[in-house]
Amino acid sequence: MMIADNVGITTRRAYRRNDDHTPVLIKVHALALKYRDANISNGGNSWPVTPHGIIGNDAAGEIVAVGRQVKFLKIGDRVAPNTDTENLTGREPTRSWLAADEDGVLADFLEYDEKVLGKLSTYLDWIQASIIPCAGVTAWSALKGAWIGQSALIQGTGGVAMFALKLAEAVGLTVVLSSSSDRKLKAVCEQFPEPPILTVNYAKNLNWHEEVLEHTNGVGVDIILENSGPGTLLKSMKCTRRGGIVSQVGFLDRKKFDNAQEILPTLIDRRIILRGINAGSKMDMDELSSALTATQIRFDDIIDSAWAFDNANEALQYLCEGKQVGKVVIQI
Repeated sequence: MMIADNVGITTRRAYRRNDDHTPVLIKVHALALKYRDANISNGGNSWPVTPHGIIGNDAAGEIVAVGRQVKFLKIGDRVAPNTDTENLTGREPTRSWLAADEDGVLADFLEYDEKVLGKLSTYLDWIQASIIPCAGVTAWSALKGAWIGQSALIQGTGGVAMFALKLAEAVGLTVVLSSSSDRKLKAVCEQFPEPPILTVNYAKNLNWHEEVLEHTNGVGVDIILENSGPGTLLKSMKCTRRGGIVSQVGFLDRKKFDNAQEILPTLIDRRIILRGINAGSKMDMDELSSALTATQIRFDDIIDSAWAFDNANEALQYLCEGKQVGKVVIQI
């Protein structure tokens, strides 16, 4: 990601209008990048975004000032805005995504209404806390419905996938991890040797769903964190056990649905619950934070790298090239 010599760098001050009487001012300490941020920066995002807007969904900060009518938060609290500031309970009819419908969080100070802010667990440092709002909540939402002794297929080794791996192992799921890189699969298995992780290289085996079935004695996994889309959804469904869950968290594969005619029959025949995961609600973030506080799960082992604010462009390029295993974080 390069800036041409003849292009002048411009800056602007971002104002976030707040018509309520419960504003909260936050000093940002860390922000976690995701592949979507790299897409937006390169003009390749699938959904419309705010022109010349600020990127970023995942941030962790400290409250430094509050409005007079703020009731539930106080100065010093560690908080983060929900990725969708309209999605408080999961039942709201509207949406407002950070870095899409409104500015994102790549900034040193942010102002939000207290109702969209979730408290973060205090045992985590700022870098670990910064991956909770989007990556963490997405993984949490995607794994809902799974319980101890079941199995999960987690696709990829990015931030959401690695967070999901940590949650899955914490609740006693057998994990099947897929990637196109033997190097990345080996690195993750060496990092998390117990319990053993089952692996699938989908680049080497085009019929990777059959390998997943072999790992599960022909039954299929109970739940899938599906992040590719058209090119993989049918195969994911074919290796989901009957009555299982496919959580669609992304669509990195931009192919067309060439096998669309098979999807509905497979969905019906295998009684699959196919659900779209668009991060989660503010209530989901609160539930995740409570679970983390109770279990004290740490995430320093899934932080790929931390970058200075001034090196944000280099961090985005690193992310865009797919070099990371885990989360890439900006320290502010």
